[in-house]
Amino acid sequence: MEKDCGLWINILSHKLKKRMNAKVQSLGLTAVQSHVLHYILVKYEEGPVFQRDVENAFGLSRSTATGILQLMEKNGLIQRETVAMDARLKSLIPTEKASCLDAQIGESMRQTEQCLTRGLSKAQLALFLETAAHMSANLESEITDSYPHSSVG
Repeated sequence: MEKDCGLWINILSHKLKKRMNAKVQSLGLTAVQSHVLHYILVKYEEGPVFQRDVENAFGLSRSTATGILQLMEKNGLIQRETVAMDARLKSLIPTEKASCLDAQIGESMRQTEQCLTRGLSKAQLALFLETAAHMSANLESEITDSYPHSSVG
């Protein structure tokens, strides 16, 4: 049986998660937590970061993002701070513990990306990124067209 695009993406996703989980396990993190934490640390330098930012950046549902962030808070990696202008909003504040882990997380991400893209030309990488973005947009428009009032993301 020939593998189609969806199957290849699924296979790559599982291999990436497995590799990143192995690399960051010693830090007490999962692959997803490491990516979310790195995102929060980078974005926090630019201004307040909210749960909806994490949801949008990673295509996560609200409940999935809540679970990830609650565990990160429990593990002392982030704090949630109520925003003065809107008590419903809570800013995600990375802790000192998170800052100390970021260099190791960044290195694990860099090594994984290097392994993933080894032997590919810049043109191949550019084409892949363009193609993946196009496929993502196709799926997003399909969801929006099929479920106009959906908050699937």
